[in-house]
Amino acid sequence: MEGTGYKQVGPQRYRELLGFAFEDFTVGDVFEHRPGRTVTEADNVLMNTLSLNPSPLHLDAAYCAHTPWERPLISSLVTFSVVCGMSVRSTSGRALANLGWDRIRLTHPVFAGDTLYAESRILAKRLSAKRDGEGIVTCETRGLKSTGEVFLTFERSFLVPTRERGVEERAGY
Repeated sequence: MEGTGYKQVGPQRYRELLGFAFEDFTVGDVFEHRPGRTVTEADNVLMNTLSLNPSPLHLDAAYCAHTPWERPLISSLVTFSVVCGMSVRSTSGRALANLGWDRIRLTHPVFAGDTLYAESRILAKRLSAKRDGEGIVTCETRGLKSTGEVFLTFERSFLVPTRERGVEERAGY
């Protein structure tokens, strides 16, 4: 697959590459996103503070002791952000626009101390009918705990340039 890893830009000099051009995606390809990320209580408090989410389900251990979980849940805003962010390098790293998320499902709880991984499968791709030199790619991303348990799934579509229309060379990437 062209576009992976690095490109040589001079003698003994390499530049990291991010994402792929439209032509590089193949329906059915699966990307395992690494490194993983162990989520913490601090992540949870920070995201709940930033997003103004006051739910005791994420912030109040005494309250949570009376829930089925018996401890605070990591907010889905944290887990969604981490998993989506993990997927960018391999999927939408060269995107011109994120077009949206569909079929978001939260299938299992996540707690402080859980280590999260992600993987994305390319579901579809097509050239844009309205924008020359650009295409739309759709992928399904799954969030997995280090135990292998899937806790989150979603589909995402994004707009990427063809190799001919890419901005990497002009931008020094």
